[in-house]
Amino acid sequence: MVEPVLATARLARSFRQGDETIEVLRAVDLAVAPGEIVALLGPSGSGKSTLLQAVGLLEGGFAGSIRIGGVEAARLDAHGRTLLRRDSLGFVYQFHHLLPDFTAVENVVLPQLVKGAGRAEADARAAALLGALGLSHRLTHRPAQLSGGEQQRVAVARALANRPALVLADEPTGNLDEHTADKVLAEFLRLVREEGSAALVATHNERLAAKMDRVLRLHEGVLA
Repeated sequence: MVEPVLATARLARSFRQGDETIEVLRAVDLAVAPGEIVALLGPSGSGKSTLLQAVGLLEGGFAGSIRIGGVEAARLDAHGRTLLRRDSLGFVYQFHHLLPDFTAVENVVLPQLVKGAGRAEADARAAALLGALGLSHRLTHRPAQLSGGEQQRVAVARALANRPALVLADEPTGNLDEHTADKVLAEFLRLVREEGSAALVATHNERLAAKMDRVLRLHEGVLA
């Protein structure tokens, strides 16, 4: 049996608000297979972003189990979680969060250098990814010189730069108009498949979710 790239068991998150306990995630069990692209569908406030923050090892305070590539995150210290996040995960957000003083290619080179790649290797990888996204002519442009769709394509390339086993995407086209969103999502799905990564994509858009391999629905912290 193939080990899931991501597996959670009874994952839960709650907050205290005065005398009230608010349960954001309730005993979430999910598994994402290697190479599988899964849509996480739910309205605003359903817990999608909280779930992605949990499995992305971006904050603590969660109960239950998170396994990434067979590694139990709860057994790792802060440094171990950082390495697991660096080596196994890629992230795409609704807003691109590109470094404004760096060019498109430099934004994709940087995570590779952090991981220990040589500059020539990182440059070649970045240029290849950006070229696959139709940005060969924009390599030396800074984010402010790029359109919204181009900026998000750079963010996709950056997420895939270190060949992650799993890409976590939180409303990756939510800040784009419908036409641009369709194009960027199609390119995102194509490139993720070509790279052999898996992906968990949070969205509230039924039409976009239907383009993925499988749809999971999150409602008031409960996964169906």
